[in-house]
Amino acid sequence: MLIGSSNSVNLTDGLDGLAIVPVMIAAASFALIAYLSGNIIFSQYLGIIHIPNTGELTILCCALLGSGLGFLWFNAPPAMIFMGDTGSLSLGALLGSVSIATKHELVLFIIGGLFVFEALSVIVQVISFRLFGRRIFMMAPLHHHFEQKGWSEPTIVIRFWIIAFILALIGLSTLKLR
Repeated sequence: MLIGSSNSVNLTDGLDGLAIVPVMIAAASFALIAYLSGNIIFSQYLGIIHIPNTGELTILCCALLGSGLGFLWFNAPPAMIFMGDTGSLSLGALLGSVSIATKHELVLFIIGGLFVFEALSVIVQVISFRLFGRRIFMMAPLHHHFEQKGWSEPTIVIRFWIIAFILALIGLSTLKLR
C-alpha cells in the first residue's frame, strides 16, 4: 500500500499543480475519515471500525492540506518551485500510512483513483510495448498523453482536479454504504 500510493503520486507529479491538489483533496478526505474512526460515537453510527487515537491523524492531514495550499501558491503555472521526487514520494507515503492506520485502504484506492489511473497508464504502456511492440498511449503517464493530443496544460490540470474531487466524493460516500 505504501509503495503503491507513494509511486503513483510520484507518477502524477508531471505538470504544474497537477499532483498537489489531488493530494490535498485526499488529505481532506482522510482528515474526515480519521476523525470519524477515532470518535466512538461516529464510528458506531457509520458502522466503521473504531480505532482509538486515530483522530490525531486529522491534525496531520490538515497540516498537509495547509502546506499544500502554500505550495500551490508557488507551484501554479508557471511554477516557481517544484515538488520533485522527494515531495511526491513522501506525500504518497503519508496518504498510504493514514489509510493503513484508519483501516481504509480500499477507500484510498477510490479517493486516490486519479493516482491509480496514472500508475495504470504507465503499467499498461510498458506491458503493451514489451509484449506487442506497440504503445497504447502516445506517452505515459496519462497526463502526457493528453498533452500530446493537443490539450493545454491548464486544461489537463483542472480536469484532473475535477476528477479527483468527484472520486473523493464517491470514496466518502462509501462510509455510510456499509
